Amino acid sequence: MVVIRAIIRFIVFLIAIAAIVVILGAGYWAFTQQSQESAASISVGGDAGLAHSPQNVEEFLLGIYLQSQAETINTPVSNDPAPVPFTVDVGETAFSISSKLLEQDLIADADLFRLFLRYNGLDARLEAGDYVLRRNMTFGEIARALQKANFEEVTVTIPEGWRAEQIAEMLTDEGIMDGAVFLAFVRQGTGLEHPLLADLPAGTSYEGYLFPDTYRIPANGTPEDLITRMLDNMASKLPPNAVELAAAQGYSFRDILTIASIVEREAVVPEERPTIASVYLNRLAQGMYLQADPTVQYAMGYQTDTGQWWKTPVTLEEYSQVNSPYNTYLNPGLPPGPIANPGASSIMATLQPEQTDFLFFMGCGGEGRHLFAADYVTHEQNVAACGGGP
Repeated sequence: MVVIRAIIRFIVFLIAIAAIVVILGAGYWAFTQQSQESAASISVGGDAGLAHSPQNVEEFLLGIYLQSQAETINTPVSNDPAPVPFTVDVGETAFSISSKLLEQDLIADADLFRLFLRYNGLDARLEAGDYVLRRNMTFGEIARALQKANFEEVTVTIPEGWRAEQIAEMLTDEGIMDGAVFLAFVRQGTGLEHPLLADLPAGTSYEGYLFPDTYRIPANGTPEDLITRMLDNMASKLPPNAVELAAAQGYSFRDILTIASIVEREAVVPEERPTIASVYLNRLAQGMYLQADPTVQYAMGYQTDTGQWWKTPVTLEEYSQVNSPYNTYLNPGLPPGPIANPGASSIMATLQPEQTDFLFFMGCGGEGRHLFAADYVTHEQNVAACGGGP
C-alpha cells in the first residue's frame, strides 16, 4: 500500500506540474497573441510596430502585471501642459529618478514606473542631464524623453597662474557657479578621487590642480564637475609617466606642481621656464632658501588698495614682515603647497628642467627676460648691469 500511495502521489505531482505548464504556456501564448495595441500600451515605443515582446518568464509575468496597470501607465497625472524642469544627476538610479518624478507630480506611481522601465530595458539607460517634462505626459512619453538629455552648457576659460580665489571670483562674475561654494570645495580638498591626487594629503587644498584651459560644463555644473574635468585635462596634457618623472627627481607630483606654480608666476618669456625651474631645483638641492617673490605675494593675499591678488613690486622690508609658511625668504625648502595653478608648459619645465648650475636670476629690461648666474658675484654684476633691477 505504501508503494501504491507513493505512486499515486507522484502521478498527482506530475499532473499538477503539467497543469502549471499548460496554464503558463496558455498564458504566455495569450500574452504573445494579444492585440498589437495592447502590447504597445506597455511599451516605451507607444507604437504597435515597436511593441516590446517578453524574452523570458520574468518578463512575461512582469508584462502580465503591467497589462493590468495599463490605464495608470497610459493616463497622465494631469492635463497641465506647463513645462516642468527635471534633472537626472550622474550615476542616479532608476529608483531615485522614479521617486523624484513622483515628488514633482509627474507620475502617479513610482514603483510602477520603475517596473515599466525594467520591462522595456531602460532602468539602467537613462541619461544624466537637464530635461523639460510636462504633467500631461504618459509613462512612455516620459521614458522616451529621459533618453535624450538636453544639456545647456557654458564656457569658462581659466588663465595660467591664477590662484583659486581669482578663479572663484570669475566663476561668480560670469554666472558659471557660486564662487564661494567652489572655493570652499577647493580648500577642503576632499570629495574627488583621481590618480594625480594620489599623493595629496587628506584635507589639503586642490590649489595647483585647477588646470588652466577652456572648459565647457553644464550650466548647473558643480565644483566637482569642473575640477574633475581639470584633472582629466591635466592628465591628458602631461606624459603618462609624469608621476614617475617627479619621483626620478626625488619629489612627489604635488612638489612638482608647487615648484611649477612658482615658475608660472616668475616666467614671462616661455622659453625661460626650464631655466627658471632649474634655478629653484638647484637651490633646493643645495639647501638654499628659494627666496621666490611670488610666494611672498601669495602669502600677502588680496590688496584692497589696488584690488589685486598679487602685490607687485614687493620690497625687501616686506619680505621680512610677512609671517607665513609660504614666505620662502623666511622658511627653507618648499612652501606648504602650490601658490597658483600652473599650465602644462610650466609643469613640463619642472618635470624636465634645463640642466644648469644657475642659482640666481633677475629680471632685466622691459620684455620680461632674466639674467642667470651660478654664483652670487656674477649675480651682483647682473644686478649692476641692469641698473639695480628691471
